[in-house]
Amino acid sequence: MSPVTKSAVQFIGQSPEIVALRQEVERVARSDAKVLITGESGTGKEIVANAIHAYSPRAGNIFAPVNCAGLPETLLESELFGHVKGSFTGAYRDKPGKLESAHNGTIFLDEVGEMTLRMQGLLLRFLETGELQKVGADGGGRVVNVRVITATNRSLRDMILQGAFREDLFYRLNVINLVVPPLRERREDIPLLAEYFLSRFKEANVSPIESISPDAVKALIEYTWPGNVRELENVIERLVVTVMRDAVQLEDLPSEIRAHDPVSLRPKRERRRTVADDLYKRLIEGKESFWTTVYPLFMDREITRTNVREVVRRGLEEARGNYKIVARLFNMEPRDYKRFLNFLRKHDCQIPFKEYR
Repeated sequence: MSPVTKSAVQFIGQSPEIVALRQEVERVARSDAKVLITGESGTGKEIVANAIHAYSPRAGNIFAPVNCAGLPETLLESELFGHVKGSFTGAYRDKPGKLESAHNGTIFLDEVGEMTLRMQGLLLRFLETGELQKVGADGGGRVVNVRVITATNRSLRDMILQGAFREDLFYRLNVINLVVPPLRERREDIPLLAEYFLSRFKEANVSPIESISPDAVKALIEYTWPGNVRELENVIERLVVTVMRDAVQLEDLPSEIRAHDPVSLRPKRERRRTVADDLYKRLIEGKESFWTTVYPLFMDREITRTNVREVVRRGLEEARGNYKIVARLFNMEPRDYKRFLNFLRKHDCQIPFKEYR
Protein backbone atom coordinates (compact mmCIF):
# COMPACT_ATOMS: atom_id res chain seq x y z
CA MET A 1 0.00 0.00 0.00
CA SER A 2 1.26 3.43 -0.91
CA PRO A 3 -0.02 6.90 -1.79
CA VAL A 4 -1.46 7.27 -5.29
CA THR A 5 -0.50 10.25 -7.46
CA LYS A 6 -2.58 11.76 -10.26
CA SER A 7 0.09 10.80 -12.78
CA ALA A 8 -0.19 7.15 -11.73
CA VAL A 9 -3.90 6.99 -12.64
CA GLN A 10 -4.58 6.13 -16.29
CA PHE A 11 -7.92 7.42 -17.60
CA ILE A 12 -7.48 6.46 -21.26
CA GLY A 13 -10.12 7.74 -23.67
CA GLN A 14 -11.78 10.72 -25.30
CA SER A 15 -15.35 9.43 -25.65
CA PRO A 16 -18.18 11.51 -24.15
CA GLU A 17 -18.78 8.71 -21.65
CA ILE A 18 -15.24 8.64 -20.30
CA VAL A 19 -14.92 12.44 -20.33
CA ALA A 20 -18.13 12.72 -18.28
CA LEU A 21 -16.91 10.05 -15.87
CA ARG A 22 -13.55 11.80 -15.44
CA GLN A 23 -15.32 15.08 -14.65
CA GLU A 24 -17.61 13.36 -12.16
CA VAL A 25 -14.63 11.72 -10.46
CA GLU A 26 -12.93 15.09 -10.00
CA ARG A 27 -16.12 16.56 -8.47
CA VAL A 28 -16.67 13.58 -6.17
CA ALA A 29 -13.04 13.55 -5.05
CA ARG A 30 -13.36 16.91 -3.31
CA SER A 31 -15.79 15.50 -0.73
CA ASP A 32 -15.48 12.67 1.76
CA ALA A 33 -18.75 11.06 0.71
CA LYS A 34 -18.91 7.30 0.29
CA VAL A 35 -18.91 6.16 -3.34
CA LEU A 36 -20.37 2.99 -4.85
CA ILE A 37 -18.86 2.21 -8.25
CA THR A 38 -20.90 -0.12 -10.45
CA GLY A 39 -20.18 -1.66 -13.83
CA GLU A 40 -19.44 -4.91 -15.60
CA SER A 41 -16.39 -6.99 -14.79
CA GLY A 42 -13.23 -5.66 -16.39
CA THR A 43 -14.40 -2.07 -16.98
CA GLY A 44 -11.81 -0.51 -14.66
CA LYS A 45 -13.66 0.17 -11.44
CA GLU A 46 -10.45 0.09 -9.40
CA ILE A 47 -8.92 2.72 -11.68
CA VAL A 48 -11.92 4.95 -10.94
CA ALA A 49 -11.45 4.38 -7.19
CA ASN A 50 -7.73 5.16 -7.55
CA ALA A 51 -8.58 8.38 -9.37
CA ILE A 52 -11.03 9.51 -6.69
CA HIS A 53 -8.32 9.05 -4.08
CA ALA A 54 -5.62 10.69 -6.21
CA TYR A 55 -7.71 13.84 -6.75
CA SER A 56 -8.83 14.04 -3.12
CA PRO A 57 -7.29 15.81 -0.11
CA ARG A 58 -6.34 12.32 1.13
CA ALA A 59 -4.02 11.70 -1.85
CA GLY A 60 -0.86 11.90 0.28
CA ASN A 61 -2.03 8.99 2.43
CA ILE A 62 -2.65 5.30 1.85
CA PHE A 63 -4.98 3.86 -0.80
CA ALA A 64 -5.81 0.32 0.35
CA PRO A 65 -7.63 -2.00 -2.09
CA VAL A 66 -9.28 -5.19 -0.81
CA ASN A 67 -10.87 -7.85 -3.04
CA CYS A 68 -13.85 -9.08 -1.00
CA ALA A 69 -14.39 -12.02 -3.39
CA GLY A 70 -10.84 -13.28 -3.07
CA LEU A 71 -10.84 -14.18 0.64
CA PRO A 72 -12.99 -16.43 2.83
CA GLU A 73 -14.93 -14.70 5.60
CA THR A 74 -12.44 -15.26 8.43
CA LEU A 75 -9.46 -14.04 6.42
CA LEU A 76 -11.42 -11.06 5.09
CA GLU A 77 -12.35 -10.03 8.63
CA SER A 78 -8.69 -10.17 9.66
CA GLU A 79 -7.61 -8.37 6.49
CA LEU A 80 -9.99 -5.49 7.17
CA PHE A 81 -9.98 -5.20 10.95
CA GLY A 82 -6.71 -6.85 11.96
CA HIS A 83 -6.22 -9.43 14.71
CA VAL A 84 -4.51 -9.87 18.05
CA LYS A 85 -1.88 -12.46 18.85
CA GLY A 86 -3.32 -15.89 19.58
CA SER A 87 -6.78 -15.13 18.19
CA PHE A 88 -6.53 -18.08 15.79
CA THR A 89 -4.03 -20.68 14.61
CA GLY A 90 -1.17 -18.89 12.93
CA ALA A 91 -1.80 -15.52 14.64
CA TYR A 92 1.72 -15.27 16.09
CA ARG A 93 1.61 -11.51 16.55
CA ASP A 94 -0.75 -8.57 16.54
CA LYS A 95 -1.51 -7.43 13.02
CA PRO A 96 -3.19 -4.18 11.91
CA GLY A 97 -5.93 -4.45 9.30
CA LYS A 98 -6.27 -2.44 6.12
CA LEU A 99 -8.74 -0.06 7.79
CA GLU A 100 -6.20 0.83 10.45
CA SER A 101 -3.30 1.08 7.99
CA ALA A 102 -5.34 3.42 5.78
CA HIS A 103 -6.06 5.91 8.58
CA ASN A 104 -6.58 9.34 6.96
CA GLY A 105 -6.51 7.61 3.58
CA THR A 106 -8.95 5.60 1.46
CA ILE A 107 -10.03 1.96 1.49
CA PHE A 108 -11.46 0.40 -1.66
CA LEU A 109 -13.68 -2.66 -1.18
CA ASP A 110 -13.95 -4.38 -4.55
CA GLU A 111 -16.75 -6.90 -5.16
CA VAL A 112 -18.51 -5.81 -1.96
CA GLY A 113 -21.54 -7.85 -3.03
CA GLU A 114 -19.58 -11.04 -2.30
CA MET A 115 -19.40 -10.29 1.44
CA THR A 116 -21.30 -12.65 3.71
CA LEU A 117 -24.17 -11.22 5.73
CA ARG A 118 -22.06 -11.43 8.89
CA MET A 119 -19.26 -9.43 7.28
CA GLN A 120 -21.80 -6.94 6.03
CA GLY A 121 -22.92 -6.46 9.63
CA LEU A 122 -19.35 -5.88 10.80
CA LEU A 123 -18.76 -3.35 8.01
CA LEU A 124 -22.01 -1.55 8.86
CA ARG A 125 -21.00 -1.27 12.50
CA PHE A 126 -17.65 0.21 11.49
CA LEU A 127 -19.32 2.74 9.18
CA GLU A 128 -21.59 3.82 12.02
CA THR A 129 -18.91 4.14 14.71
CA GLY A 130 -15.53 4.35 12.96
CA GLU A 131 -14.31 1.94 15.65
CA LEU A 132 -12.16 -1.08 14.84
CA GLN A 133 -12.99 -4.40 16.47
CA LYS A 134 -9.96 -6.63 15.88
CA VAL A 135 -10.38 -10.38 15.66
CA GLY A 136 -9.83 -11.80 19.15
CA ALA A 137 -9.85 -8.42 20.91
CA ASP A 138 -11.99 -7.67 23.97
CA GLY A 139 -14.03 -4.49 23.86
CA GLY A 140 -13.76 -1.57 21.48
CA GLY A 141 -10.66 -0.52 19.60
CA ARG A 142 -9.12 2.42 17.86
CA VAL A 143 -11.30 4.93 16.00
CA VAL A 144 -9.98 5.60 12.50
CA ASN A 145 -10.77 8.14 9.80
CA VAL A 146 -11.00 6.35 6.46
CA ARG A 147 -12.88 7.18 3.29
CA VAL A 148 -14.75 4.12 2.03
CA ILE A 149 -15.18 3.43 -1.70
CA THR A 150 -16.86 0.21 -2.82
CA ALA A 151 -17.47 -1.49 -6.16
CA THR A 152 -19.56 -4.33 -7.52
CA ASN A 153 -20.56 -5.88 -10.84
CA ARG A 154 -23.75 -7.24 -9.26
CA SER A 155 -27.11 -5.58 -8.71
CA LEU A 156 -27.17 -4.94 -4.96
CA ARG A 157 -30.84 -3.96 -5.18
CA ASP A 158 -31.65 -7.41 -6.58
CA MET A 159 -29.52 -8.99 -3.84
CA ILE A 160 -31.51 -7.07 -1.22
CA LEU A 161 -34.74 -8.57 -2.60
CA GLN A 162 -33.12 -12.02 -2.42
CA GLY A 163 -32.06 -11.44 1.19
CA ALA A 164 -28.37 -11.63 0.24
CA PHE A 165 -27.43 -8.00 0.94
CA ARG A 166 -28.38 -5.72 3.81
CA GLU A 167 -30.56 -2.80 2.80
CA ASP A 168 -29.22 -0.58 5.58
CA LEU A 169 -25.64 -1.22 4.42
CA PHE A 170 -26.58 -0.47 0.81
CA TYR A 171 -27.87 2.98 1.73
CA ARG A 172 -24.74 3.64 3.77
CA LEU A 173 -22.51 2.80 0.80
CA ASN A 174 -24.59 4.26 -2.02
CA VAL A 175 -24.23 7.95 -1.16
CA ILE A 176 -22.78 8.62 -4.61
CA ASN A 177 -23.09 6.08 -7.42
CA LEU A 178 -20.66 6.14 -10.34
CA VAL A 179 -21.36 3.85 -13.29
CA VAL A 180 -18.38 2.76 -15.39
CA PRO A 181 -19.54 2.19 -19.00
CA PRO A 182 -18.67 -1.07 -20.76
CA LEU A 183 -16.11 -0.87 -23.54
CA ARG A 184 -18.70 -1.55 -26.25
CA GLU A 185 -20.41 1.73 -25.29
CA ARG A 186 -17.24 3.76 -25.89
CA ARG A 187 -15.79 2.16 -29.02
CA GLU A 188 -13.91 5.30 -30.06
CA ASP A 189 -11.61 4.72 -27.07
CA ILE A 190 -10.56 1.24 -28.28
CA PRO A 191 -7.72 2.43 -30.61
CA LEU A 192 -6.36 4.70 -27.85
CA LEU A 193 -6.47 1.88 -25.30
CA ALA A 194 -4.89 -0.57 -27.73
CA GLU A 195 -2.07 1.89 -28.45
CA TYR A 196 -1.53 2.49 -24.73
CA PHE A 197 -1.36 -1.22 -23.90
CA LEU A 198 0.90 -1.87 -26.89
CA SER A 199 3.34 0.78 -25.70
CA ARG A 200 3.25 -0.49 -22.13
CA PHE A 201 3.82 -4.16 -22.94
CA LYS A 202 6.58 -3.37 -25.45
CA GLU A 203 8.59 -1.88 -22.62
CA ALA A 204 8.50 -5.19 -20.75
CA ASN A 205 8.99 -7.46 -23.79
CA VAL A 206 11.35 -7.49 -26.75
CA SER A 207 8.86 -6.99 -29.57
CA PRO A 208 9.23 -5.76 -33.16
CA ILE A 209 5.62 -4.47 -33.27
CA GLU A 210 5.35 -0.80 -34.15
CA SER A 211 1.68 -0.51 -35.10
CA ILE A 212 -1.67 -2.22 -35.61
CA SER A 213 -2.96 -2.40 -39.19
CA PRO A 214 -6.19 -0.56 -40.13
CA ASP A 215 -8.03 -3.87 -40.73
CA ALA A 216 -7.00 -5.14 -37.30
CA VAL A 217 -8.03 -1.86 -35.63
CA LYS A 218 -11.40 -2.06 -37.39
CA ALA A 219 -11.92 -5.59 -36.06
CA LEU A 220 -10.98 -4.48 -32.53
CA ILE A 221 -13.52 -1.66 -32.73
CA GLU A 222 -16.31 -3.90 -34.04
CA TYR A 223 -15.83 -6.62 -31.43
CA THR A 224 -18.09 -6.30 -28.37
CA TRP A 225 -15.54 -7.09 -25.60
CA PRO A 226 -17.56 -9.07 -23.03
CA GLY A 227 -14.48 -8.92 -20.78
CA ASN A 228 -14.20 -5.16 -21.36
CA VAL A 229 -10.88 -3.31 -20.92
CA ARG A 230 -9.27 -6.25 -19.11
CA GLU A 231 -9.97 -8.50 -22.11
CA LEU A 232 -8.50 -5.92 -24.51
CA GLU A 233 -5.42 -5.63 -22.30
CA ASN A 234 -4.95 -9.41 -22.35
CA VAL A 235 -5.34 -9.54 -26.15
CA ILE A 236 -2.71 -6.84 -26.71
CA GLU A 237 -0.28 -8.52 -24.30
CA ARG A 238 -0.72 -11.82 -26.16
CA LEU A 239 -0.03 -10.09 -29.48
CA VAL A 240 3.15 -8.47 -28.14
CA VAL A 241 4.42 -11.90 -27.06
CA THR A 242 3.41 -13.88 -30.16
CA VAL A 243 3.58 -11.56 -33.21
CA MET A 244 7.04 -11.37 -34.80
CA ARG A 245 6.59 -8.54 -37.30
CA ASP A 246 6.34 -4.76 -37.19
CA ALA A 247 2.56 -4.48 -37.69
CA VAL A 248 -0.27 -6.54 -36.20
CA GLN A 249 -2.45 -7.91 -39.01
CA LEU A 250 -6.06 -9.07 -38.96
CA GLU A 251 -5.01 -12.72 -39.04
CA ASP A 252 -2.99 -12.23 -35.84
CA LEU A 253 -6.11 -11.45 -33.80
CA PRO A 254 -7.94 -14.17 -31.81
CA SER A 255 -10.57 -16.06 -33.82
CA GLU A 256 -13.50 -14.71 -31.82
CA ILE A 257 -12.52 -11.15 -32.78
CA ARG A 258 -11.92 -12.00 -36.45
CA ALA A 259 -15.22 -13.89 -36.63
CA HIS A 260 -17.26 -10.97 -35.35
CA ASP A 261 -20.26 -10.06 -37.51
CA PRO A 262 -20.57 -6.25 -37.63
CA VAL A 263 -24.05 -6.52 -39.17
CA SER A 264 -25.48 -7.85 -35.91
CA LEU A 265 -27.01 -5.17 -33.73
CA ARG A 266 -26.74 -7.28 -30.59
CA PRO A 267 -23.41 -9.06 -30.84
CA LYS A 268 -22.73 -9.00 -27.10
CA ARG A 269 -24.77 -12.15 -26.50
CA GLU A 270 -23.19 -13.88 -29.49
CA ARG A 271 -19.68 -13.16 -28.26
CA ARG A 272 -20.50 -14.43 -24.80
CA ARG A 273 -21.85 -17.63 -26.31
CA THR A 274 -18.57 -17.98 -28.20
CA VAL A 275 -16.58 -17.74 -24.97
CA ALA A 276 -18.88 -20.32 -23.38
CA ASP A 277 -18.63 -22.58 -26.43
CA ASP A 278 -14.85 -22.65 -26.11
CA LEU A 279 -15.01 -23.44 -22.39
CA TYR A 280 -17.67 -26.11 -22.93
CA LYS A 281 -15.56 -27.74 -25.62
CA ARG A 282 -12.60 -27.89 -23.26
CA LEU A 283 -14.78 -29.57 -20.63
CA ILE A 284 -16.53 -32.09 -22.89
CA GLU A 285 -13.93 -32.85 -25.57
CA GLY A 286 -10.76 -31.92 -23.72
CA LYS A 287 -11.91 -33.69 -20.54
CA GLU A 288 -10.73 -30.77 -18.43
CA SER A 289 -12.24 -30.24 -14.99
CA PHE A 290 -14.60 -27.38 -14.23
CA TRP A 291 -12.37 -26.53 -11.24
CA THR A 292 -9.27 -26.06 -13.40
CA THR A 293 -10.92 -24.54 -16.48
CA VAL A 294 -13.95 -22.38 -15.61
CA TYR A 295 -13.59 -21.74 -11.87
CA PRO A 296 -10.16 -20.00 -11.86
CA LEU A 297 -11.09 -17.80 -14.84
CA PHE A 298 -14.25 -16.66 -13.08
CA MET A 299 -12.53 -16.04 -9.74
CA ASP A 300 -9.82 -14.03 -11.54
CA ARG A 301 -12.62 -12.13 -13.32
CA GLU A 302 -11.35 -13.14 -16.74
CA ILE A 303 -14.86 -14.38 -17.61
CA THR A 304 -18.23 -13.12 -16.47
CA ARG A 305 -21.16 -14.64 -14.61
CA THR A 306 -23.00 -14.77 -17.95
CA ASN A 307 -20.23 -16.96 -19.39
CA VAL A 308 -20.51 -19.40 -16.48
CA ARG A 309 -24.31 -19.52 -16.71
CA GLU A 310 -24.08 -20.26 -20.43
CA VAL A 311 -21.65 -23.14 -19.81
CA VAL A 312 -24.00 -24.52 -17.14
CA ARG A 313 -26.98 -24.10 -19.48
CA ARG A 314 -25.20 -26.14 -22.15
CA GLY A 315 -24.49 -28.82 -19.58
CA LEU A 316 -28.12 -28.91 -18.40
CA GLU A 317 -29.32 -29.32 -21.99
CA GLU A 318 -27.02 -32.31 -22.44
CA ALA A 319 -27.94 -33.77 -19.02
CA ARG A 320 -31.70 -33.14 -19.42
CA GLY A 321 -31.77 -30.95 -16.33
CA ASN A 322 -29.83 -33.27 -13.99
CA TYR A 323 -27.14 -31.34 -12.10
CA LYS A 324 -25.46 -34.55 -10.92
CA ILE A 325 -24.92 -35.55 -14.54
CA VAL A 326 -23.66 -32.04 -15.29
CA ALA A 327 -21.05 -32.45 -12.56
CA ARG A 328 -19.92 -35.72 -14.19
CA LEU A 329 -19.87 -34.10 -17.65
CA PHE A 330 -17.66 -31.36 -16.21
CA ASN A 331 -15.21 -34.00 -14.96
CA MET A 332 -15.75 -33.53 -11.23
CA GLU A 333 -15.39 -36.10 -8.49
CA PRO A 334 -18.71 -37.27 -6.96
CA ARG A 335 -17.78 -35.59 -3.67
CA ASP A 336 -17.60 -32.23 -5.54
CA TYR A 337 -21.33 -32.18 -6.36
CA LYS A 338 -22.37 -30.13 -3.31
CA ARG A 339 -19.38 -27.82 -3.72
CA PHE A 340 -20.45 -27.25 -7.34
CA LEU A 341 -24.02 -26.34 -6.35
CA ASN A 342 -22.79 -24.09 -3.53
CA PHE A 343 -20.51 -22.26 -5.97
CA LEU A 344 -23.37 -21.73 -8.43
CA ARG A 345 -25.72 -20.46 -5.72
CA LYS A 346 -23.15 -18.15 -4.13
CA HIS A 347 -22.25 -16.48 -7.42
CA ASP A 348 -25.79 -16.41 -8.86
CA CYS A 349 -24.85 -18.83 -11.65
CA GLN A 350 -27.47 -21.49 -10.95
CA ILE A 351 -30.14 -22.05 -13.62
CA PRO A 352 -33.58 -23.66 -12.97
CA PHE A 353 -33.29 -27.26 -14.16
CA LYS A 354 -37.00 -28.01 -14.78
CA GLU A 355 -37.15 -26.37 -18.22
CA TYR A 356 -34.55 -28.86 -19.45
CA ARG A 357 -36.38 -31.96 -18.25
